[in-house]
Amino acid sequence: MTYIDLIITHIDVLVLFIITFAASLAFTYFIRKILIGANISDNPIVSEHRHKTGTPTMGGIAFLFVVLFVGAIYFENQYIFITLLIMLTAGIAGLLDDLIGFKVKEYQKLVKNITDSPLTIGQLTLNPGEEARAATPKAKAMVDDLLSEKKLELIAKLPIKNEMGELEKIIGQLVIGIFLIVTGTITTLGGFSMGPFILLGGTAIGIVAIPVVIIALIGAINAVNLIDGMDGLASGIIAIASFACVIFGFINGNNGAILVFMILTAISLGFLVFNRYPASIFMGDIGSFALGGGFATGVLITNIPYFGVLSLAVPIFSVIISLFHRAHIIKLPVEPLHHTLNYKGISEKTIVFSYWVFTAIICLIGLLIDYYFFII
Repeated sequence: MTYIDLIITHIDVLVLFIITFAASLAFTYFIRKILIGANISDNPIVSEHRHKTGTPTMGGIAFLFVVLFVGAIYFENQYIFITLLIMLTAGIAGLLDDLIGFKVKEYQKLVKNITDSPLTIGQLTLNPGEEARAATPKAKAMVDDLLSEKKLELIAKLPIKNEMGELEKIIGQLVIGIFLIVTGTITTLGGFSMGPFILLGGTAIGIVAIPVVIIALIGAINAVNLIDGMDGLASGIIAIASFACVIFGFINGNNGAILVFMILTAISLGFLVFNRYPASIFMGDIGSFALGGGFATGVLITNIPYFGVLSLAVPIFSVIISLFHRAHIIKLPVEPLHHTLNYKGISEKTIVFSYWVFTAIICLIGLLIDYYFFII
């Protein structure tokens, strides 16, 4: 590559960023106005976040418009086209989950301990003055008794949205994986062949790629979905992780990674303008599914699995903590981890900034190791 070629490449990448960032800003602003007018808003069940009631949600719809717009311009680039295709597919799956959530499944009681001593409610120990939501059958029965004994005060009855069943969610995410598998673009990963191969409509499909793609997509989608619980948390982390992947692509001469992750960086930053604290819009499942699916796809088709996993270390760690909680290995007052930290008195802004910093530090360490141990 000559010096002139390098300049043109940098200009092309900059133009791609500007187009995507501007589209993300414009469509997010437009979708936010529509959602406000339609009164499509969030109703948080976490006590510390009840002040966010009324904030428009499903802002990830803007991502789908950005995907279609950028795809219409760069459809000839295979890396960009396939990544945007999977983002669109994942976003539609998330949209279905959001729409189902409009139906209220039940109302759960939010109560406050008004005694001078701790009270046990289900798996929770409620200290004097603390609030909690009765979610399990055991906790609900205990709450009714403690309310009648005047030991608890009923603060509110919170609507709990209906959700897809776990099996339905997994099937939906399997479909997203199948969309990527049938493209036949993943033939090697991390230095390993994805063969043996079978022909499907003239396209060679790696047998090993099937479980790898499915696990990667399901893992990334759920990691981003879980981390999307505070203002700017998911969008900020994806912006940082994606930009780190752009740098990784420059260091290793991986043009596909540069292009794909520059798009994800621009989409996330454009949305973050409205989603940062105090957020004026939330992305919803449609947004977290699209970002998670897009990130996993970018990692797989540009063949950067090790750095890709490292860059999402913070969301992955959060998922592991939640799995430990659900397996009763550890006990959290509320799930996921960032809500527990908020419950313990750490401010939302501090938590989000800390998660951003940890992500940036981990990515920086990975980049330095790659450069000094594998490039030089």
